[in-house]
Amino acid sequence: MCLLILFFTTVSPVCLVLQLGLPASNSQDRLCALGILQSSGTEADLSDRLRTTDICMLLSCVHLIRRPLQCIQPLLVLPSRSFMDLKALVSSLNDFASLSLAESWDNVGLLVEPSPPHTVSTLFLTNDLTEDVMQEALQKKADLILSYHPPIFRALKRITWKTWKERLVIRALENRVGIYSPHTAYDAIPHGVNNWLAKGLGVCTTVPLHPSVAPSYPTEGTHRVEFSVDHTEHLETILSSMRGIPEISSLITLPARAEGEEQTRVSLNCTQKALLEVVALLSRNTLYHKTEIMLLQKPLLPHTGMGRLCTLSEPVSLSALTERIKSHLRLPYIRLALGTGKTLEANVKVAAVCAGSGNSVLQGVEADLYLTGEMSHHEVLDAVAKGISVILCEHSNTERGFLSELRDMLATHLENKITIIVSESDRDPLRVV
Repeated sequence: MCLLILFFTTVSPVCLVLQLGLPASNSQDRLCALGILQSSGTEADLSDRLRTTDICMLLSCVHLIRRPLQCIQPLLVLPSRSFMDLKALVSSLNDFASLSLAESWDNVGLLVEPSPPHTVSTLFLTNDLTEDVMQEALQKKADLILSYHPPIFRALKRITWKTWKERLVIRALENRVGIYSPHTAYDAIPHGVNNWLAKGLGVCTTVPLHPSVAPSYPTEGTHRVEFSVDHTEHLETILSSMRGIPEISSLITLPARAEGEEQTRVSLNCTQKALLEVVALLSRNTLYHKTEIMLLQKPLLPHTGMGRLCTLSEPVSLSALTERIKSHLRLPYIRLALGTGKTLEANVKVAAVCAGSGNSVLQGVEADLYLTGEMSHHEVLDAVAKGISVILCEHSNTERGFLSELRDMLATHLENKITIIVSESDRDPLRVV
């Protein structure tokens, strides 16, 4: 037994429920059941539109039941196109990787902003924003392009059609497409580009080569000042004066003893600007010789920073390691320079890794292997002379594969509110021929 439900649009809608497998009560009901005859029609009305022989077998097993139509749930619900406000999206991207982690020389963040309000339905990921990639982004209806490398790095003095980077800006603004670049902020984060590159070595433990520091001090102020006061009458005068200096915090007093005399130890935090006033005040009260000034250090952030020093769980031959790296980066060829005295069968236990151009990060690091995108001829010679082998994969080849992982991480971070796609035309400009 099964049910077939047909719906008719009439002044008073009805739902026709067909029970297949039972004989129909009359031929009119049979025709209604087929959806060919409305409830107000007759069988004769259809004589010139129907061939009875074509439907006789079906009519013999159809029974009509009339029921009022109450609520019909759609069988297929098409999802509406979701979106995020550009400012909210940029804020979420900054939460994913704080721009404060980027190098001071870098140009990161929102580089091109369409006039507000601007909503984003499609986020387009690329390693390099070239004109071909921009064309692809426009064809795919991108609202925001996340370009790992900033297409605007040095200041633009004009926006004309003359140079390709100026044309990128023009086309972005004309088509209301924003451009955002994280660059070295993604190099530093624990779940970023360098950690992804290190996965190509196999199982290993990693630590940053140059750890990042927290963007702010653990307490208010940049300096801590401590000094001792011998007499109580001096103490109240000095504390009163200290409290009148702006940008002073954490002012506390503790009893102390020095050379058998009772004293009061005063401690406070202050900014660089306030420090000058504090020192001047202490000098006027002949306490300068008893004062200690300490520069507060910003704490290091765990697992965060530039480059990675990777210690493999088991030593691996250089030959086997090169195959792992080629497989991870999906490259048929890489460039290899053997360290002095090394062969392809030499074991690698420690590797220093830096995505992109790595010499400034890798220089001076003790390791069996340097893995990066590019180094100059003389930089390679220096490493080789120290017995360090060098693998070069071309600059963006050590970065681009991260975008697939980034897409999945951002989808989770943004709660699948927008569509995220990775460029198909983005590629390293260099080829082995």
